[in-house]
Amino acid sequence: MRPVLHGDVSAAARALLAALPQNRDRLCIRMIHEAELADKHVGQTGKLHPVFGNGSLMATARNRQLADEPGFDDVQYCRCFEIVLRHLIRFQISRTRN
Repeated sequence: MRPVLHGDVSAAARALLAALPQNRDRLCIRMIHEAELADKHVGQTGKLHPVFGNGSLMATARNRQLADEPGFDDVQYCRCFEIVLRHLIRFQISRTRN
């Protein structure tokens, strides 16, 4: 996966916010996996992945419906942001162990 910036986390959180709460963890894991697959594809072919894009989390998030971005006074958005950060931490930890 390409380096993750604030915009990537925001886009992923907006995709989660548009999803049902019970599907958010699974969706987040899937988006991270898709970004990783796309990044590998770009590295091997020099071309964008035909479905998942350039390997950024933002590209995979933008393949989905995105909620309008609220402020951090929106508790559900904060929870979605937290889900993304939690799964990114797990992804990075597992990546360094391999």
